[in-house]
Amino acid sequence: MRPAILDWSKLSPDERRAALQRPVQSEAQALHARVQAILDDVRARGDAALLEYTERFDGAALQTLEVTPEEFAAAERALEDAQRAALERAIANVHRFHEAQRAAPLSIETSPGVVCERHFRAIEAVGLYVPAGTAPLPSAAIMLAVPARIAGCETRIMCTPPRRDGSADPAVLVAARLCGITRVFKVGGAQAIAAMAYGTASIPKVDKVFGPASPGATAARTWVATDPEGAACDLPAGPSEVLVIADQTAQPAFVAADLLAQAEHSADAQAVLVTTSPALAQATLEQIELQMQRLARGDTLKESLRHCRVFLVDTLETAFELSNLYAPEHLIVQVEDARRWLPKVRHAGSVFLGPWTPETMGDYCSGTNHVLPTYGFARAYSGLSLNDFMKQMTVQELTGDGLRDLGPTAVTIADLEGLDAHANAVQVRLAHLAGGDGR
Repeated sequence: MRPAILDWSKLSPDERRAALQRPVQSEAQALHARVQAILDDVRARGDAALLEYTERFDGAALQTLEVTPEEFAAAERALEDAQRAALERAIANVHRFHEAQRAAPLSIETSPGVVCERHFRAIEAVGLYVPAGTAPLPSAAIMLAVPARIAGCETRIMCTPPRRDGSADPAVLVAARLCGITRVFKVGGAQAIAAMAYGTASIPKVDKVFGPASPGATAARTWVATDPEGAACDLPAGPSEVLVIADQTAQPAFVAADLLAQAEHSADAQAVLVTTSPALAQATLEQIELQMQRLARGDTLKESLRHCRVFLVDTLETAFELSNLYAPEHLIVQVEDARRWLPKVRHAGSVFLGPWTPETMGDYCSGTNHVLPTYGFARAYSGLSLNDFMKQMTVQELTGDGLRDLGPTAVTIADLEGLDAHANAVQVRLAHLAGGDGR
């Protein structure tokens, strides 16, 4: 069924909120209960539980979980030269963009004799999750493994669901190997998150888990991130979404193609069009129907397009206000002089400017990272970057003169808080300095 065109100016505040709702995640409570049971089981039984869940959910009866050197070699043979070259070029661009994100240590004298610094350290052990639910995602392997390697994370492992024949997707394995990942495990879903967060006999425990995931794996990531014995996670990443802002200069075929590109991810993905042109809205809907006829994932598209929204607005200013309310994972700006409108964007995971910048390029090979906040979390979260694989550690060092000068300030604030031991730690030193020993 063709989506209705909604006139934003005629919607009440409640109708606007309802129209901007993401697809409801059904059976949320039941899902969390199932996920908690899986997490507990994997913690208790380790590899045995993983093998059972892999057979139950993925239909693959495995003897061992880790990808062998022979499997890596077979994956290399399965890819054509052009396919490998495409992966290599994408890796090069992603590496170039993320390498440029390195920050130098900071050192500043905040007061005479008081030096404050900030240093960076890599997270020691990271787990990279590459889903393969409706399609294998070698691009996700690239987006996770490249910054992990640049950061210098000592332990870098990857989990990805196996195919029914027990093998991992060849393109995922080749991408992983090209990015320096040597340990890949054939396990998916919530059980993979549990394995990386808590460790098993085969899979080492990590400090942080990264990557887009299914609803079950996403629920598992949230759970383990709140457990002191679990592992941190990168950012809230759920079903894919895109919002396109278009004016009368946009090509309907381009707009439709961009909406469909995100809609094909899953039945709960969402595509949104905001336009100042009624003619563009109608033409885009016609193009969606036309292009769908030649696309392979028709069933998924039909389900996803049930959540599609088309909004007609009076001005581009209103279009960007609407976009900021929605806070999309992907924002595509197909308007005249698109870059001029960039300052209007406050909340978006990644922005694509102009008619020649399909979102596909960011997904695969422009260089930016495609692991992005969804469900409105772009209001508070950024897309994945090199910083997510590193920690920032502050350092301070005072000379004797620095403590003489600044110490009384600390003593006064400690007294205000009623924490006399804090004040004492400064006062015993000041007394020592008053005795003539400034070492």
